[in-house]
Amino acid sequence: MANTGSGLGPPVGQLIPPRPSLRTLREAAAGCRACPLYRDATQTVFGEGSPKARLLFVGEQPGDMEDRKGHPFVGPAGRELDDGLDAAGIDRNDVYITNVVKHFKFTRRGKRRIHKKPNAEEIRACRPWLEAEIALVKPDGIVCLGATAAQALLGRKTTITAARGRFVPSPFDAAAWATATIHPSAILRAPDDEARRTERVAFVRDLKAIARKLSEAGSRTAAARRAG
Repeated sequence: MANTGSGLGPPVGQLIPPRPSLRTLREAAAGCRACPLYRDATQTVFGEGSPKARLLFVGEQPGDMEDRKGHPFVGPAGRELDDGLDAAGIDRNDVYITNVVKHFKFTRRGKRRIHKKPNAEEIRACRPWLEAEIALVKPDGIVCLGATAAQALLGRKTTITAARGRFVPSPFDAAAWATATIHPSAILRAPDDEARRTERVAFVRDLKAIARKLSEAGSRTAAARRAG
């Protein structure tokens, strides 16, 4: 039931349509008011990409540009992601990209809107959208971009330092494995050109390892089909 006193709408679980598709999920999410973030955001920014993607990338939340345009990872961090995927030989058109939170959370600083980390309650309120996306896409692997996504999916004590480059069983039945790397915005926040180059090299190294994992899994599946 909606909490009319708070101005919030029904929880996400009540918004997910029966027998959903990515299209109907996106349409339902456009009117989501399950947490207070909808009040200041321009719009819901739902996941996008191939409905049969073998890789599903999960970031923290939309940024300023994503909030204005309504698409995930289309701002400066998105360009870093695109460059990294290209360097690793991964076609962005073949992956699905989303966030743990679908509305932009920010604080105002003059005319600028500065990113603010979503809290546990906001992540929890939005989680059914992500679970539904994963269940529909059924990716081979899930890639957490940054600590917020990694902690939301792999456990609160997860650190990027410990998790990057490692592949663990997925916490979701619809995917086989999961891993984590930095959020591409971390490259932009590096203090100087040399630090940014170092972060990019490490990011591409992680993405290349993910591409190899995907290739190896595909080879095993093909071999099993031939043997059968």
